[in-house]
Formats: sequence, structure tokens, C-alpha cells
Amino acid sequence: MPLERTYANNRILVTGGAGFIGSHLCEKLLAEGAEVICVDNYFTGSRRNIAHLLSNPLFEAMRHDVTFPLYVEVDAIFNLACPASPIHYQRDPVQTTKTSVHGAINMLGLAKRLGARIFQASTSEVYGDPLVHPQPEEYWGNVNPIGIRSCYDEGKRCAETLFFDYWRQHQLPIKVARIFNTYGPRMQPGDGRVVSSFIVQALKGDPITVFGDGRQTRSFCYVDDLVEAIAKLMLTDETVTGPINVGNSSEFTIRELAEKIIKFTDSRSQLVFKPSPEDDPKQRRPELAKAKALLDWEPKVALDEGLKETIAYFRRTLELI
Repeated sequence: MPLERTYANNRILVTGGAGFIGSHLCEKLLAEGAEVICVDNYFTGSRRNIAHLLSNPLFEAMRHDVTFPLYVEVDAIFNLACPASPIHYQRDPVQTTKTSVHGAINMLGLAKRLGARIFQASTSEVYGDPLVHPQPEEYWGNVNPIGIRSCYDEGKRCAETLFFDYWRQHQLPIKVARIFNTYGPRMQPGDGRVVSSFIVQALKGDPITVFGDGRQTRSFCYVDDLVEAIAKLMLTDETVTGPINVGNSSEFTIRELAEKIIKFTDSRSQLVFKPSPEDDPKQRRPELAKAKALLDWEPKVALDEGLKETIAYFRRTLELI
């Protein structure tokens, strides 16, 4: 049976493989002996993220949009394709919803044809602006279905529905992870996410833009920890479907994050406060009991350590721009 506790000698499809998280996942799978097909339409992904992998004979990069069917032969599928930052997913909200929904339908159809295991990268955004804190997987969320973030939030919620209906109706082996705020090298400088935005502003000496009063909270997971978790989830037995929260349970205010970044960059940037965007969550922190119990996993990289690695990456990146 493929994927029995190992990726070695298996062919794995990663959609969104040239993206921030996807490129790190491709690296990990190759390091564990898998053959990797990376699919991306480069709407937010970048060939620069996978350039160092192109010479590997076990790696193949394919330009493709998952809203169209794909016909390949693989043992397992990681479905990560979808713009994940508000700036990007609000640029073309109809396409964002189509990527989540049509993309899920096409990848589930491929998995069904092949009898392959399939992973869905869902998101903490399915909880919306939560009324329960921290957020357990059993919480149904508090989501605006017609707001400016709905293309992403509801698209991901619908994708989860499709995955669980394929599991119930077709006994398809599925894995669903709800990914909380993740950061690290290969984030895009202009993606509008709080970590990348603050770092770029601090390195340039520009004012750091804090939306709201800065007291809203987030938990930040370093990308290496995140990839370790989803790789472990895919190798669990078929009784483990998820959804499983994956993230870091250490909680910080946005103001605390900004002050750490100013300190680590030795920046003279000052904080500038602006009104909160529509439907911006006031707090976000995962309940990780399931991840610890089912995956024997918990994050290892502290925020200070991860920020220093990420800042070093952005220093190099900004020198090239």
C-alpha cells in the first residue's frame, strides 16, 4: 500500500507547490524520498521558490490552474492551491472562490479515479471572527457569508464540505488541516500579511501600519513546524480524517509583534494606527489537543527564533529587488 508511514518511492502531487507553504512541503517530500509533481498557476506562487528544486530528477514543475481538470498518475495529493492573503484573494474574489470549490472538485475527482489519499489545506478563517476562544475543531465559526473576506472563508468551508461528502459517499481517504497564521522564508514582500508587512516596513524604515488598536491577537506558526504537521497528518491511518487545527498556541497582540520586529531589525520605524478592515478577527488561537494526540506533534520554533530567520530572509530578498 502506498504511504504506509513513509513517502519514499511514492509519487506525490502538490497543488500550489510553488507557493510559500507549498514550496517548503515539496522540499520535505523530496528529502523523504518521494517523487514530487508541483502544480501551480503562479498567480501568487513563484518559480523563484522552487528554482533550487528544478535540477532534482525526482521533481517536476507543471503550470496548471486547478479550476480545470488535471490528469496525472500519483499516489497521494496535497491540495494547497488558493491565494491565502487578503490582498491576493480579494484581487479576484470570484476566482478565489472557484479555486477553492472547483479546485477541490477537480482534485477530489482525480483522487477518486486513482484511489489516492488526498489532503486539503483548510484554514483558521473557517472560524471567522470567533466567539469561542481558543478555537476547537468542533466550533462551527462566526462567519459573514457576504463580506469582502467571504470568497476565501466560505470557499474553504465549502471545500471542507466537499471533502467530507466524498469521504462519506465514496469512502475516499481524506485528510483536512485547518492552518492558522504561518510565517517564514518565502513569504512575499507585498502580500499584506502582518508578519511580512511589518518586517518589510521595519527594514525600509517606513512607518509600521497597525490596523485597529493593536490589541487584537494572533498566534504565529513557523513554516517548518507547519509542514512537519501536515506531512505527519497525511501518513496517519484512514480513520484520521480531521479537521485538525495546525498552528502555534502561543498568543501575541499585533502591537507586541510589531515591537518585536522593530527590536530585531534595529529599526527606527514608528507605529501608525489605521481603522480595522471589515470582518478582521479580534482574536485567533488554535486548540491543539487533537494535533498533539493524533499526530504526536506540537510546534517547536518560538516566535523570536522564527522572526529572526524570517527577517534574515527578507534582508536578502529586498537587496535583490
